[in-house]
Amino acid sequence: MKQLPADWFLRARLKMRHLQLFAALDEHRNIHRAAETLGMSQPAASKLLGELEYQLDVPLFERQPRGVEPNWYGEVLIRHSRAILAELNNAGEELSALRNGNGGRAAVGTVAPGIALLGRSVEEVQREHPRVQIAIDINVSHMLVQGLAEGDYDFVLARIPDDISPNRFIYEEIGRENLCFVCRREHPLAERENVTLQDMASFTWVLEPPDGLLRQRMNDLLLEAGIAPPQQIIDTRSVLVSMALIDRTDAITVISQGIVDLAFDPERFCVLPFASPLKLKPFGIVRLQGRKLSPGALQLIQTVHAIARAESGG
Repeated sequence: MKQLPADWFLRARLKMRHLQLFAALDEHRNIHRAAETLGMSQPAASKLLGELEYQLDVPLFERQPRGVEPNWYGEVLIRHSRAILAELNNAGEELSALRNGNGGRAAVGTVAPGIALLGRSVEEVQREHPRVQIAIDINVSHMLVQGLAEGDYDFVLARIPDDISPNRFIYEEIGRENLCFVCRREHPLAERENVTLQDMASFTWVLEPPDGLLRQRMNDLLLEAGIAPPQQIIDTRSVLVSMALIDRTDAITVISQGIVDLAFDPERFCVLPFASPLKLKPFGIVRLQGRKLSPGALQLIQTVHAIARAESGG
């Protein structure tokens, strides 16, 4: 099959309506419902899709009795269509902010250990540039990096997951995540001078789901020590749920030291004295190759850099 020319989208007469249709088909997987969402008829939507498939000389969706499913070609166009639409939406918000004298916009995501650093950075940016609009999302690295690729964020504080190609991104390490075991102040282990994995294994643990990096680290730790996993493990990604569970029970959670310092009341919660330091692999600033940052995002990322360097003594 021939390689597409650089201006293929012009030759194929790619329209904004195509981008919107791809996004709607991804959401509904049904041409009729996608067409309704866009305020057009089903024949018009089918014609729009068929014309592009003809111009590209490849099918984009597999027609099925109850709808459509994108093939590999369709998945590529869906992903890039969503990114383009998100960029245009961000451009509109930024233009509106500048017209209203708000100083621009920055959208950023972070993993848990980056919350405190990002919070200090936002505080400094807003002190110097009070009209910059900043949107913050907290999630796991996989979702953040995927959102970055789709145009949801200007940059993220995260790790690039092993199953995502790093070639599209610029990564700058800024820190490591220190972990600690936390329980309620009245927990039976709270007064111990030293606590082992064997001591804790008989209690309920509150951990990330099995696909989480922290959970995998704990599994490795138990395996290395030859200790069977706790019989009762409650899965949650929510810090608030973890706090609520250990506050009223003898459960133990494993959580970032930065979150403990930020949100846990030392009169209600206790960090258990575990002899070996617990760390996860480094996290950093992740942004897309070749993407220019908005003025607001540029100011924020520079501030994150400066504060991270100052705290590391660099």
